[in-house]
Formats: sequence, structure tokens, C-alpha cells
Amino acid sequence: MPETVAPPSPGAVTEAVPPLPVQAAAAYDPRLTNEDLAPLEKQTWGTYNIFAFWMSDVHSVGGYVTAGSLFALGLHSWQVLVALVVGITIVYGLCNLVAKPSQVTGVPYPVMCRSSFGVLGANIPAIIRGLIAVAWYGIQTFLASAALDVVLIKLFPGLAPYAVVGDYGFLGLSALGWASFLLLWVLQACVFWRGMESIRKFIDFCGPAVYVVMFVLCGYLIWKAGWSGIDLSMGQTVTKTGWAAVPVMLGAIALVVSYFSGPMLNFGDFSRYGRTFAAVKRGNLLGLPLNFLVFSLLVVVTASLTIPVYGELITDPVATVARIDNTFAIVLGALTFTIATIGINIVANFISPAFDFSNVSPQKISWRMGGMIAAVGSVLITPWNLYNNPDVIHYTLETLGAFIGPLFGVLIADYYLVRKQKVVVDDLFTMSERGTYWYRRGYNPAAVLATVIGAAVAVFPVMTSGRIAGMYTAAQYSWFIGCGLGLICYVLFATRGPLRITVSALENR
Repeated sequence: MPETVAPPSPGAVTEAVPPLPVQAAAAYDPRLTNEDLAPLEKQTWGTYNIFAFWMSDVHSVGGYVTAGSLFALGLHSWQVLVALVVGITIVYGLCNLVAKPSQVTGVPYPVMCRSSFGVLGANIPAIIRGLIAVAWYGIQTFLASAALDVVLIKLFPGLAPYAVVGDYGFLGLSALGWASFLLLWVLQACVFWRGMESIRKFIDFCGPAVYVVMFVLCGYLIWKAGWSGIDLSMGQTVTKTGWAAVPVMLGAIALVVSYFSGPMLNFGDFSRYGRTFAAVKRGNLLGLPLNFLVFSLLVVVTASLTIPVYGELITDPVATVARIDNTFAIVLGALTFTIATIGINIVANFISPAFDFSNVSPQKISWRMGGMIAAVGSVLITPWNLYNNPDVIHYTLETLGAFIGPLFGVLIADYYLVRKQKVVVDDLFTMSERGTYWYRRGYNPAAVLATVIGAAVAVFPVMTSGRIAGMYTAAQYSWFIGCGLGLICYVLFATRGPLRITVSALENR
């Protein structure tokens, strides 16, 4: 049973390991709060719930292909494994940093951003993160619908003609594709609409379910090819040796961090439910370094076995399952990966914009309404066209993604370096000019300027990677560039010069 704690006195300050703040939402300014944004009265998630969250985030078709692709970089298998371990360890450390403020205060990511950006300025990071989530939500739903198409055509071969865009298509998607996409769209909305407790139960199931199917699939391929068929290099030739392998390994490390940068930024939306920060850290340890390494090894073994069994390397698990000469196995496997994709979509791309858009106008946009805005937006962008156009992906998603680094850097700098892990929870919900986080017009210019500088520098290599020598390599590190600049600039602006902020006496005590 979770601990019961007494409400703090007015003006309470949260410190390293404080009691859980329990506040009545009615006491806060209605322009800044609703039932979903207010501090939690009970925090009930344990270590397994956080572990399951990361399993749902990792165990997806995208995670499978991403991990497998690192073994095709021309490196020795041990070098790839080192890059995976280093990359995911960095993610683990960064997630612990971003988890603590929200776990301690019980508020979601956009509310926590009010400390650094101001009570109104927090809408800047909220909208940026929300837009990125909308785009990826649509793409992930499309990928899951493609897996469902495989199942439907296998069960009902007569549907095959309706999967041809040229014959039965609308806005670039086939009739069958539309049916699968809208079905999954509705199913995800239903799970989301039931609330966080139902989502917790759903993700508790998704991650382990994929492990079961992955181990069964791996066992089947070992039975077909024998243990000798396992090749950790996946049949790829080692082309990077000596010092030439170092930049490739660094790029692989950066890719791992970038892959998790979205859910890492708004991890506070989930860590706020943790009973204790220690439970969150244990869940992160199990779900990130340990789980990711096991999953990556499983991916490599499974993918390598497709070479002796099918005569070619297959890195898409749905395509691998589709090659099995057993209808039941195909249906079970494809449905499992479809469910897994739904899990990661809800976790990474539904909950985030729900809080983010609700933060813009709490009284008009509830948490559920914010999520549905994201869901509708994911259809309007026709993600199948976005996914099929690399140039559009490059200049939209990567451009928006370059903002994630500076936002992360500003949040971490404000909480740990400027305010020394102290937060006046009440003042996160007041528009009073006497409030700790009220700045002129509600925006903290130090945070806004630090974000603009970090994002501008980080996005430059992305936009010029095909035209200026060396920019392609630099673009791989856009998150690190943006994060570092955002952090440094914010500390400098917030602690000295004309943009210096005044840390309240409450925070200093």
C-alpha cells in the first residue's frame, strides 16, 4: 500500500526526497490547472510498472529494426554491443535526471516546465513536444496497420485486391489500409479514453507479450537452421576497423540516444506516478540497460537466422513472421507486433500531447481532449505519405527533433543547477506577479533565448547535411549539440546579466 502523507503547508517547497505534495486543484488559478495537471494525491506505480513502460517503448517493430540496423554498420559485433550498452546507459542516466522533478512534485512534464519557462512560457516546450508526438503517432499507427494488413490478407485472400492503392485507394492509402488504420485508430483511442490506470494495465501486458513471441520465433528459426546458423554479424562484412570504427561507434551511440529522446523528454508524465524515486530508478535500470541489451541480442539472433532459413537477411519481424508456413503462427505473431506497436504509440505519442495540449488551455482542453486532438491531427497529416517521403521526414521530424535537446537541457539546468532541486509547487499554478515562476508576460526570456540558440545551432547540420561537407556527421549529434547549448546558455542567462532570474527565499531555505 502506498504511504499516506499529510498535505504540506502553504508555499511548500519540494526538495530531494520530500513528502508527496497534496493540493486541492480548486485552490489554483483555473487558467493553469485542471484535474489532470494538478499534483497527484496518490502515487501508486512500482518498479514493475516503470519496467513495463520501457518494455512497451522498446519492444516494437521500430525498436527491432533500429537495433538490428546497428549491426549493418560494418563494425564487429562486440563493437556494436559496446555502442548499444554505452548509448542506453546514457539514456538511463538522463531519464533518471528528468524523472526526479516530476516524481517529487507529482506534476506532468509541461507543468514542470513552468519552473524554467514561466507559467505561460511552458506552452512553448509543450507544443513542440506535442507536435512531434502527433507526427510519430500517425506513423506508428500506419506501421501497425500494415502488420494488420498481413493478417487480414492471410486469413481472407479475397481482400488482396483491396490492398492495391492504384485500384482501390484514397489519398495515397489503399481501401484495406484505410480500414486497418481506422480500426487501430479507434482501438488506441478506446484504451486511452479509459484513463491512466487502464493504460498501465495495457502496457504491463504488451512488453512481456512481445518477449514471448520473440523467443518463440527465435526458437522456431533455431529449430529450422540449427545453433550453427546464429551469426552475430548477421552476414555483414566488417569494413570499419581500428580508429575508423570510432566515429561509427559514436554515431551508433548518438542514434540510440536520439531514438529515445522523445519519451525521455516527457518521461516526467510517467515518473509522476512512481511511489518513490528509488522505485523509478529500479524500473529504469531493468527497463533500459538490461532489457534493451537482452532485446538487442534477441533481435540479432533472430535476424541472423533468417539468412540460412530464408536465404536473405530480414530485419522486419512482421515480414519474418509472414514467411512461416503456418496460418495460426502468422496471425499470432502479426497481431502481437500490432498490439506492441499500439502499446508504444500510446506510451510515447498519445499521453505526451494529451498533457501538452491540455496545458495550453486547462479549462477548455482536458487530458482526454488533448489526446483526441493529437489523434485527429495524426490522420490529417496522412502519415503514410509522410512515411513514404524521406525528404519530408528529414525536414519536418528531424527539424522538430532538434528542439528536444535544448528543451531537455533547459529543464535539467533549471532544476538541478539554478534552483538546486527545490520547487515551490503552489507557484506553478498561480498567475500572481508575486509568484516564483511569474516573469514579464508569463515567459522567462532566459529559457526562451537558450532554446532558440540551442535549436538554431542543432538544426543547422540537419538542414544542410546534403549540401555542406561534414554536416551529415554533425547532424547525428544534433540532440547533444542542442542539449549542451541549451543547458549552458540557460545557466549563463539565468544566473548573470540582464536576464538573470531571482531565486525565491522559499527555494533557498
